[in-house]
Amino acid sequence: MISLDSLLEGLVSREGSDVHLRAGEPPVFRIHGDLVKTDLPPLSREAVAETVYQMMSGDKLERLARGEEVDVGYEIPGLARFRVNAYWERGWISAAVRLIPLRVRTIDELGLPPILNDLAMLPRGLVLVTGPTGCGKSTTLAAMVDRINAERAVHIVTIEDPIEYSHADKMASVSQREAGIDTHSFAEGLRHVMRQNPDIILVGEMRDLETIQLTVTAAELGHLVLSTVHTTDAAQTVDRIVDVFEPQRQQQIRTQLALTLQAVISQTLVPRVDRTGRVAAFEIMIATPGVRNLIRQRQTHQIYAMIESGSEYGMQLMDMHLLDYCRRGIVSFNQALARSPNPRDFRARASGVLGPAPEAPGELMKHAGER
Repeated sequence: MISLDSLLEGLVSREGSDVHLRAGEPPVFRIHGDLVKTDLPPLSREAVAETVYQMMSGDKLERLARGEEVDVGYEIPGLARFRVNAYWERGWISAAVRLIPLRVRTIDELGLPPILNDLAMLPRGLVLVTGPTGCGKSTTLAAMVDRINAERAVHIVTIEDPIEYSHADKMASVSQREAGIDTHSFAEGLRHVMRQNPDIILVGEMRDLETIQLTVTAAELGHLVLSTVHTTDAAQTVDRIVDVFEPQRQQQIRTQLALTLQAVISQTLVPRVDRTGRVAAFEIMIATPGVRNLIRQRQTHQIYAMIESGSEYGMQLMDMHLLDYCRRGIVSFNQALARSPNPRDFRARASGVLGPAPEAPGELMKHAGER
């Protein structure tokens, strides 16, 4: 059987972010966004199962044995924490393990948009961090919680699945609860969170109708609520939340969002060309009165124009951030184009700054998914 800790130490030393464990294959690392097979021999079905069993116990093991997918946290003291998703594939156990650094890096250390410092100081409302899996949403939220923790004498309650970054009390008091261990689910934790006297609530993911409704209601009751959604931009985020509800309830949730939403921070990671690694690009929407009115009136397609003209409020379009990286030689044009939510508009914007660019392979296929 492979040494689990040695494998994870190797992931850290190679600056990787994930390791995949599957029967019949050697362990595979994800390093700076690319999958890299290790030189280890292929894993047997039994070796994968035994390795996964090392990372969980109790109810988690029972759920896995029943054929469920299980999320769990694992820590190597002094090295790092890891988020583990164990799942079944063709009747055998597999796992994906995500690296979570022990130390929470600050907003400034991560180079996040400065407006996030201001959002962390808000007294109430809903702040959403969105983007695809593995784009750094948890890291961004952890940096915002750390900012609150360092500056505000408040009670922060987090509901996560599993707990990723660990926060030691600074100026704030931080209570971290794990779904499946400390509470049955996100929704169950949210139903009782008001009795825990919170000022700030972090919900790891708005993943179903009940969790979304309870999260929005918590913000409506006067708390600052931070959460994530798997969407790519602000307008899509609003529409995705609304579309979860039955048609007769959609205007009500639009009204609630118009009142409570403070900001949507959408992010993606792009490979660098100036040095090894990846850099985060952001789209930021601040809920100005004009944006709130668009949400209420079902005119979310006009939000992009609001963001483009709202730089004085700290807003920026994803395309503009990607274009700035291209201009500064940090990312390539084709990598930026591949991550643009609107490739045709991005190419038009780029031609005025960078000059004509070659047609990227497969770009016409991407156009099919444009706004």
